[in-house]
Amino acid sequence: MTWQDYTHDMQRCTRCSYCKWIPYRYMQNTDFIEGCPSLSHYLWHAYASSGKFNMAYSLLQERIEIDDTFLDVLYRCQMDGSCDISCKVQQDLEPLQLMQELRIKCVEEGQLLPAHMVVIEGLRKEDNMMQSSKTDRGKWAEGLDVKNLNEESAGVVYYAGCRYSFDEELWPVARGGLQLLLDAGVDVGILGADEACCGGRAYELGYAGELTKYAEHQMEALRTAGVKTLVTPCSDCYAAFKVLYDKIGKKLGIEVLHITQYLDRLIKEGKLRLTKEVPLTVTYHDPCHLGRLGEPWIHWQGKEYKVMGQMIVHDPPKKFRRGAKGVYEPPRDILKSIPGLNFVEMYRIKEYSWCCGAGGGVIDAYPDFAAWTGTERLKEAKAVGAKAIVSACPWCKRNFLDAAQETGEEIEVYDIIELVQKAV
Repeated sequence: MTWQDYTHDMQRCTRCSYCKWIPYRYMQNTDFIEGCPSLSHYLWHAYASSGKFNMAYSLLQERIEIDDTFLDVLYRCQMDGSCDISCKVQQDLEPLQLMQELRIKCVEEGQLLPAHMVVIEGLRKEDNMMQSSKTDRGKWAEGLDVKNLNEESAGVVYYAGCRYSFDEELWPVARGGLQLLLDAGVDVGILGADEACCGGRAYELGYAGELTKYAEHQMEALRTAGVKTLVTPCSDCYAAFKVLYDKIGKKLGIEVLHITQYLDRLIKEGKLRLTKEVPLTVTYHDPCHLGRLGEPWIHWQGKEYKVMGQMIVHDPPKKFRRGAKGVYEPPRDILKSIPGLNFVEMYRIKEYSWCCGAGGGVIDAYPDFAAWTGTERLKEAKAVGAKAIVSACPWCKRNFLDAAQETGEEIEVYDIIELVQKAV
């Protein structure tokens, strides 16, 4: 689809402002009822998805053109999907898909953000989003007794992802996740330096060609490796493999699991035993790409038309992704199975979770906005009495660590892998 295909959505948006908040029935604390970081921070309607519908319709009517202001508003957004889920409580519009298509249009017309150009140039040269040498991609696993899938076969591939592969401060998490699988007797291997980017983050920036390119690369690499299951500790990678590849017709054809799903399976099968107490009060942050954006893609082909010039009808009836089928219970089940751990929930959880701030290219182009968004989430964690915030994505951990350091928020930041390690 193209951005023009959402003309009916542009016309039907009633400016109800549902996109700005979490649904009313889930509001518990007036300090934490907003859903859209962009609108909450910049306090101007254009930054909400309703404003993007206005922008798109004005562009369609040739009343405005794509300029620096247009790009600034479009890209000061984490593409976290909160607006999309809340909108579907009210109207069943597709704000997230419209914004995605607008970004693709901008890239196709050469309307690019300099900060993102640097990232994409690095991706095209080194096959990663971290502007690092691809020859160093496997260094995070040095010293671990694990199979190299370029030399021998295994049933499971552990796919670290760009952030874990090149962010040395986070290497212990990536290593820890792999070691847990090895200790549980899993037949697992890695691709090492031959692992390449999933393409998901580039796609969110509007570079659709990169997603297709890397999807085709992954399909060939995994076919050659002969693996049956892919396990990744990166929520962005999970969403790319599980959802975006399916969206563009490039399904991997193997089982795709986030590591929380796999660890939960091992714990319930008795292959991973959590026996040590971890006396800590924690809360869990749902990564957008594991939660609402991790919901399976729903394909629909049909016609959309108006009845009596007013009511939109889909033939055949169209089903919508509402975020409820993301990966929510496995990480919570893991935390609840850790002895001595006191688990408390934040006010905005699951499909209504507040974004960590790192998505949609914001961490690259607008780091101050990313830090603000992360800080808001840390405040919410502290408001429910948590001493630590736990997530399941390297981008979340990175942004929370940076936000805490920048603002002085006193709270511990963990990946769920680290807490499992403490309990084994």
